[in-house]
Amino acid sequence: MCMPRVIFYTATTLDGFLADDEHSLEWLFSVPGGEGGGDDFAAFLDGIGVLVQGSSTYQWVLDHEDLVAHPEKWPEYYGARPTWVFTSRRLPSVPGADIRFADGDVASHWPEIREAAGDRDVWVVGGGDLAGQFADAGLLDEIRVSVAPATLGSGKPLLPRRFGADRLELTDAKRAGAFAELTYRVSAPGA
Repeated sequence: MCMPRVIFYTATTLDGFLADDEHSLEWLFSVPGGEGGGDDFAAFLDGIGVLVQGSSTYQWVLDHEDLVAHPEKWPEYYGARPTWVFTSRRLPSVPGADIRFADGDVASHWPEIREAAGDRDVWVVGGGDLAGQFADAGLLDEIRVSVAPATLGSGKPLLPRRFGADRLELTDAKRAGAFAELTYRVSAPGA
């Protein structure tokens, strides 16, 4: 069995924010094509075995989609894939979804995440700090970011870490509607 890759796939504003100061992603849905979907995304999702989210991302999706009251929406978006939610607080689960709450450092949970992913990849859905924790542990392999024609001025940063050009290699750049999609290979610290 091959080792799954860990991919941080997200959208950001032109000024580098994932969400506004209240953790909202509403800005994204106001951009044409920001609701996601499409053939490229479907192909990406087919290669994903596990999802990983931070608590703010999970809470926003839970509230925005009213998933506790409408759990049937979860498999429409994510399928039956197991989802790890890294959190230090108590959060509700989506009935019928395979959601696993985790506390502490990502490296200690990696063996279980890797095993659950099988021969598929791991998608770090959000947020930027969680992706940074995977990078700090030498586990982040790729960053795929769709840059939107919008700015927020402040909010939750794309990746609140310092990365030099020695750790990031641009492997693809393309236009996708109103978005610029950039893909970077990430090297482990000190590699």
